[in-house]
Amino acid sequence: MHPLKGLLNERKVNDVKGIVSICTANPRVLKACFNFYKDIQSPLVIEATANQVNQDGGYTGMVPETFKRFVYALAEEAKFPLERLFLGGDHLGPLTWSKLNEAEALEKSKILVRDYVLAGFTKIHLDTSMRLADDSKEEMLSTDVIARRGITLLQVCEDAYQERLKTVPDALQPVYIIGSEVPIPGGAQEEEGIEVTKVDDFKNTVKVYRKHMEAKGLLDVWDRVLAVVVQPGVEFGDASVHEYNRDKAKTLISSLNDVSGLVFEGHSTDYQTRFGLKEMVEDGIAILKVGPALTFALREGLYALAYMEKALVDESSQSKFMDVLEDVMLEKPNNWMKHYHGSEAELVFKRHYSFSDRSRYYMPDERIEHAVEVMMKNLKDIPLSLLSQFMPIQYRKVREGQLEKKPELLAQDVVHELLKDYRYAVEGVY
Repeated sequence: MHPLKGLLNERKVNDVKGIVSICTANPRVLKACFNFYKDIQSPLVIEATANQVNQDGGYTGMVPETFKRFVYALAEEAKFPLERLFLGGDHLGPLTWSKLNEAEALEKSKILVRDYVLAGFTKIHLDTSMRLADDSKEEMLSTDVIARRGITLLQVCEDAYQERLKTVPDALQPVYIIGSEVPIPGGAQEEEGIEVTKVDDFKNTVKVYRKHMEAKGLLDVWDRVLAVVVQPGVEFGDASVHEYNRDKAKTLISSLNDVSGLVFEGHSTDYQTRFGLKEMVEDGIAILKVGPALTFALREGLYALAYMEKALVDESSQSKFMDVLEDVMLEKPNNWMKHYHGSEAELVFKRHYSFSDRSRYYMPDERIEHAVEVMMKNLKDIPLSLLSQFMPIQYRKVREGQLEKKPELLAQDVVHELLKDYRYAVEGVY
């Protein structure tokens, strides 16, 4: 049995109540995750989305096998126990090929999921919820169509697993996440009007997926379906958060009792309070996906360092990290212009401070990375008084001997503070 399946099966009788799934390709965030979880006896799930990592390279320039090597290298550098590391594929399907007809889009999707499974990704989220070029523009995509396409890809995953066994005899079987009410990757542009998934829609999803699995002779794989993605009523916009309300979600939550062996997977859980996250896990939303909030936290840490650099270092020697980031985002607007709207002043604010954190797409840029490296070198000796001004939480930790006063570790610790909320949600430890 896959360890994640085993953990979720036992969630009502042991202290671990859920799973946190980290969705990022940022090396500094990943280092922070490995260092945070290194001495915590729980699984660490790292996921790549189909637009981040695919057979064409995605926006990271990595194919699944490359991403795996990249993550494992960081894990080994941090001395993280590899037996507790699991890789996941998020939104696997025709996400990046939705302008193609079904036949073409599914062929590309088949290559995508095969590559993920062959590379050793074992938590597979199949997402075929998007319209394709030959779908009706007026009618909603039916659950039947979504499930048929999804199970077609599941068959490819199962075949790829059998192929993988020839070279990796002890390879874990894939486990699956399904669902037709799937939030877009990275959060919605607006969080208003969020509606909790209807019970009938959830139950129909389960029924229709099982029907298509049976038709393909795959009903025995049902035991490896971990969760169904639903909308439990959480989302975030540029500067606001739609908080989890368990009263509004209680009807959906109670419907889990009618479907044995499944939990819900919650997407866009970013920026929820630790108490809201804990309630979600208690209510059966036992897989918590987090992505933009992690890079947002890293950016907060880097900006705090930038303000300290400005106070300490002569202007001629400053990295001007924030200015460089703004310049690169303006030169290459494709990753934010469709998501941010408003006056010029509002656009400047959103580029730097939006919860959707589109700046994360630009961090790998050589000029930005060089600016960060210069800033780190400029901040070898930060006065405690300045640290207290811009990073009060880290200041306290430094004073109490819990944290070294190194700029890289200070920025990393801002990410750790966020991860503490998720640990509280799934383990009750803070």
